[in-house]
Amino acid sequence: MTQLDVVDFPTLEVAADWVQAHCVIPDGEDRGGHFVLSDWQLWCLLNFYRLNKSAEVGERSTAFKYRRSQVVGPQKLGKAPYTAAHICVEGVGPALFAGWAKGGETWDCRDHGCGCGWVYEYEPGDAMGRPWPTPLIQITAYSEDQTDNVYDALRPMIEGGPLREVIPKTGEEFIRLPHGGRIDAVTSNAKSRVGQRVTFVPQDETGLWTEAGGMIKLSHAQRRGASGIGGRVEETTNAWDPSEESVAQRTAESKSSDIFRYHPLASAALSYGNKRERHKIHKAVYRGSSWVNLDSIDAEAAEIFEADPAEAERFFGNRVVAGTGWAFNPEKWDGLKSDHKPESGVLVVLGIDGARFFDSLAVIATEVETGFQWPLGIWERPENVDEYEHPMAEVDAAIAEAVGEFSVWRAYVDPGSSMTNINPLLEKWQGRWGENVFMPWRMDRLKQAAQMVGSLADAINKSGELSHDGDETFTRHIKQAVRRKISAKDDDGRPLWTISKDRPDSPRKIDAAAAAALSWEARGDAIAQNAEPDGPSQIWFT
Repeated sequence: MTQLDVVDFPTLEVAADWVQAHCVIPDGEDRGGHFVLSDWQLWCLLNFYRLNKSAEVGERSTAFKYRRSQVVGPQKLGKAPYTAAHICVEGVGPALFAGWAKGGETWDCRDHGCGCGWVYEYEPGDAMGRPWPTPLIQITAYSEDQTDNVYDALRPMIEGGPLREVIPKTGEEFIRLPHGGRIDAVTSNAKSRVGQRVTFVPQDETGLWTEAGGMIKLSHAQRRGASGIGGRVEETTNAWDPSEESVAQRTAESKSSDIFRYHPLASAALSYGNKRERHKIHKAVYRGSSWVNLDSIDAEAAEIFEADPAEAERFFGNRVVAGTGWAFNPEKWDGLKSDHKPESGVLVVLGIDGARFFDSLAVIATEVETGFQWPLGIWERPENVDEYEHPMAEVDAAIAEAVGEFSVWRAYVDPGSSMTNINPLLEKWQGRWGENVFMPWRMDRLKQAAQMVGSLADAINKSGELSHDGDETFTRHIKQAVRRKISAKDDDGRPLWTISKDRPDSPRKIDAAAAAALSWEARGDAIAQNAEPDGPSQIWFT
């Protein structure tokens, strides 16, 4: 067995040795040769079978330290053959705890229907293994193409080595195991199989498993089915897009201590956009996968990086970054900075978004004639405070000053949720300047919100239509907004998206981006209605 730096915990070492005695390399020039676990594969397998020191004979999942596991690795790391080998163990190998050895006990393949002649002798104190009596394994992915990644590695791994005596039939749709067991491939469409009493569930590419695809419910159902019989689950995935709230992200962010997680990362200080530093990142995350040609990986990543930097960084750099989920082109935005100063009395519109306590609160103005945007104010919650509310009087004063200086035709306000909303301010402004000037515009109307933020994105991409003052906080909010797909489509059939933070609990706020979209929407309405300035508005207070 390959030596790791530290394996100082009880585990089913017999399972790892069993793999290397029975599984073969499924493809490539060395097809049919002994499958030798790389360091990372061995580490993950031994941790999956890590035992509680109090484990007793007869226990299934409760004998092990980890209820389930997650392996996050870049493209071509070897996740599919690793999973295939793991399935072989769970199908016919020593996958369950069978007690602590006194010395001299053995795993003899002849006792388990295998004539390969392999015998493993336990040392005193070793954890002994036994096979599942009737294993039910579900290889699960969002689509058939994805299940094929594992299934196409599994079949030759069985057919090309000693396991063909134990598992003589490996069909296109399922594999029949001894004693009535079976291995199935399951996708999001296989609703009838959800909830079965599964012994092992390899869930592949859980970074793509989202609420919209029904995969979060499927994942929960499989975990319930496994827990009912003492089975376990293992996720394998590329790094995920944090704007999509996938199963992989939920697992990684879970506070549960009985989940084993493997996610190799390079130093966060290394830039993926720098060629030399990108190579260092690849060298770190592909460590232990000797079959990977880093020059080839570098070249492929560089090409993808040109079109989609975040996708390249996720797939090859193993980093969790939002992909095409970035809502607004940051380079285009930087190029729209202007020194323009709106004159007193010009026609302007406002967009206001945020909340009183936790989110930021932003007021963004747009000069209707020029499309120039600038913040009247952006208030952010300070760090490390227990109780806080934005200075409502200061916000109110900023609005009053703008109404006094410019001709404010319209202000669109997202009042927010009932618990943290700014509706009291909206009502105050309506009382002063009219309900036809300060109007609620709810961004929880997803299709309308998607069309609105799409208009802002289009304006940013079209040089000359929109400009801004370059305010640092405003720019930061714009660049932190990510796309969130919705089920609705535009009138021409295009899929729609709105904006959100990169994850629900993210400290990276986007309220100024939402306010900019509201303000840009108001500008469009002003142009459509041929609005004209009538001088600074009269101010009065209630």
